Amino acid sequence: MEIYVGNLAYATTDDGLKAAFAAYGEVTAARVVKDRMTDRSKGFGFVTMPDAGQAQAAIDALNGHELDGRTLRVNESQPKPREERRGGFRGGRGGFGDRGGFGDRGPRRESRW
Repeated sequence: MEIYVGNLAYATTDDGLKAAFAAYGEVTAARVVKDRMTDRSKGFGFVTMPDAGQAQAAIDALNGHELDGRTLRVNESQPKPREERRGGFRGGRGGFGDRGGFGDRGPRRESRW
């Protein structure tokens, strides 16, 4: 079972997160999510525990518990909702002749010459 852990202190490490959950059972993975540009914690992470009973015990015990000076928000991880994508370049609109392409410039003006 994958567990979401929110409101982490910026100083919390993967090993610290794993140690907090290891008291309640086997932890197969623990990671603090970091910003790619700054390599700084984003304040949340995920823990994977293979036994659902142990995972639920950890959730019940650690939700509202303090770790590294911050009160944790712990619950079962939910799948991230995916947005529907519509093409890439120019937002999925057409090219030359169909609305939104180069053919929508309006009526041409006649030259005065």
